[in-house]
Amino acid sequence: MSKRLYFLGIGGTLIGSLAMLAKELGFQVSGSDNQLYPPMSDLLGAAGIEVFEGFHENQLDPTPAQIIIGNSDLPRGNPAIEYILERGLNYISGAEWLGETILRDRWVLAVSGTHGKTTTASMLVWILEKAGLNPGFLIGGAPLNFGISSRLGDDPFFVVEADEYDTSYFDRRSKFVHYRPRTLVINNLEFDHGDIFKDISEIKNQFHLLLRTMPGNGLIVAPANNPEIDDLLETGVWTNISRIGKRKPKKITPHETNDLWSATEIEKSTNSFNVELNDSVIGRLEMNNSGEHNRYNALNAIAAARHAGVPPMLALEALREFRGVKRRLEIFFEDDYLTIYDDFAHHPTAIRTTLQGLRDKVSSEEIIAVLEPRTHTMALGTLRNDLKTSVSASDKAIFFNNGRMSWDLNEMAKDPVVDTKIFDKVDKLVEYIMALSQSTTNKKRHIVMMSNGSFDGLRQKIEDKLKQNN
Repeated sequence: MSKRLYFLGIGGTLIGSLAMLAKELGFQVSGSDNQLYPPMSDLLGAAGIEVFEGFHENQLDPTPAQIIIGNSDLPRGNPAIEYILERGLNYISGAEWLGETILRDRWVLAVSGTHGKTTTASMLVWILEKAGLNPGFLIGGAPLNFGISSRLGDDPFFVVEADEYDTSYFDRRSKFVHYRPRTLVINNLEFDHGDIFKDISEIKNQFHLLLRTMPGNGLIVAPANNPEIDDLLETGVWTNISRIGKRKPKKITPHETNDLWSATEIEKSTNSFNVELNDSVIGRLEMNNSGEHNRYNALNAIAAARHAGVPPMLALEALREFRGVKRRLEIFFEDDYLTIYDDFAHHPTAIRTTLQGLRDKVSSEEIIAVLEPRTHTMALGTLRNDLKTSVSASDKAIFFNNGRMSWDLNEMAKDPVVDTKIFDKVDKLVEYIMALSQSTTNKKRHIVMMSNGSFDGLRQKIEDKLKQNN
């Protein structure tokens, strides 16, 4: 039987990571996508996987044993999809292939929620690694402690970032329904993905399906007193629940463990805090990752790792060495006067908490937020009011119109919460940022570039200019 697999949409986080896992399993792997950009393009290249920009039928000659199909820009009418269907080729969605081929016999620790999934999953993997468990993982980013987004690891533990986006053009359920976790983290639950969900109730319906796949001896780690998550749990839960928050939940389900994990801040500037379980201090943690959201990410990871048998004190030791995730407030230039960051912000809440976390760390130093509203939800304008206020912790906001907006982005500059500018040409934006980088100020300046895509190559263009100037 042929060991050849072809991954359609290989530039996507999930499909690209699956391709690397398949190669690790011994398959012959290739694939294509409309556009490839870092970090996935770099990771695929380092793995020695043959990739093509654009689809041509000769890429399927000889016929692969199976074609794994992603969900990014691959609807009916796509030439590759039509070619596969007309010839009756063997195909499967990426999420189902992962569930059947990789996860079926593993102890799956899934990290879900609207935001924070990548960082929390990366923390959890690092804790398990430091405990000597050599976990497998598939994460929507590259944890800096590993430098890769996926690996098979050893049985039984496998950490997966569990995305609520739909599976494929032929399977409209959320991808995470295929994963069947034993340990589940629900970071938070807000409206997102306005291109496929009408409202948050539709998202909660998918999470309810996920809860139905979990065993009774599993564990759900969820915030206490979060209205949307409380409503979700009321629809039915058959698994024990541990809570994250400052006080016990008001709404009690029959499956509460009565465990409450909390963080008591000690010093904002160093992101130092005490980790507590049921009002008893376990230990102090000081992390590189700033902000209240990252404190909760850490608590989620510690609680999930405990379910897998890792003592909390060992988890704290691991998190002191956690380096973060590529493109999560990643510093790519720094001197005495300027720091420039690359951040994968994709939702107004994530933008707000990231900028507020940076503000807590740098105090009165200048923060300039440079944003590309690239997700389907933001491009549709569904969360435009939240987007406008999400930059309130910055001193200046710059929005980039990439041509995909279905609303007038200039609204962001009308009655703004901070000084706001709009650009629609990346080269003009580069010139402006370079002028900011070279101008003098009596405060250190922090420029945060925020996008869940390539930002029209903005980072590379800035890096090239900085090299020329130095």
